[in-house]
Amino acid sequence: MPRLEDLDLVRYQQAGFGIGVVTKLGDFWYPVAGSPQSVDDGAWRVIRPVQDVVEEVQSMERRLGLRKVFFIDNGFNIPLDHAKSLCRALIQADLRLHWNTVLAPHACDGELIGLMNEAGCALVLMGGRGIDGRDATALAQRLEEVERVCRLCEEGDLHYTISQGFGEHGETKESVDEKLAFLRRLHPALANLRVGVRIMPGTAEATLTLSEVTIADEAELIRPVFYVAEPVREWLVERLQAQAEGKARWNVM
Repeated sequence: MPRLEDLDLVRYQQAGFGIGVVTKLGDFWYPVAGSPQSVDDGAWRVIRPVQDVVEEVQSMERRLGLRKVFFIDNGFNIPLDHAKSLCRALIQADLRLHWNTVLAPHACDGELIGLMNEAGCALVLMGGRGIDGRDATALAQRLEEVERVCRLCEEGDLHYTISQGFGEHGETKESVDEKLAFLRRLHPALANLRVGVRIMPGTAEATLTLSEVTIADEAELIRPVFYVAEPVREWLVERLQAQAEGKARWNVM
């Protein structure tokens, strides 16, 4: 078991998300076009046995009285059967946890949301990773996928946050408007409107940024550098701030 006794547990107990517990080894990634794998099967992930996860949180509660948990998984619902099995095991163990995690906009249904609620889930995080303005059809499809899972959370009375990026390569006034309309249709506990893309060395975004002379050399990326697409660069922040005015749950970042 993790050596949690070496941490400042008073601070962790006061934090909203509590102690992190890994449910799967390896991030969830959307399969690329032409991949033989289904988005929903999660076959490329290394999944911890359900009983191992339950025993870890049982040990945390027994030894240290800790019941706040963040299940570290950027796609808790992938694969769906494993997520449901974990929730049922937590319910059966009667641990009375207060936990949070991340949902991917795939492979989700009302049964899982109900099980998560019953198992003690208090909040899920939803992100807009990969949603940009370069392909209008792909943008509309991805927003629809995210919205479907958000609706399931709303119908199941499970609180969620949504994080939506603006200013990626290919962003236009039309794609900004579409993302804002998407956010206005939802009722999250918190909506983070993220401005720009953090540029990392060796990425396609870094190459594009160099081609637009935003940076002179990738060595500059040792400090945080954010890219905002030229067509929206001059007015994006002002537009987002205006849209967030009066919306207590919208946060421009």
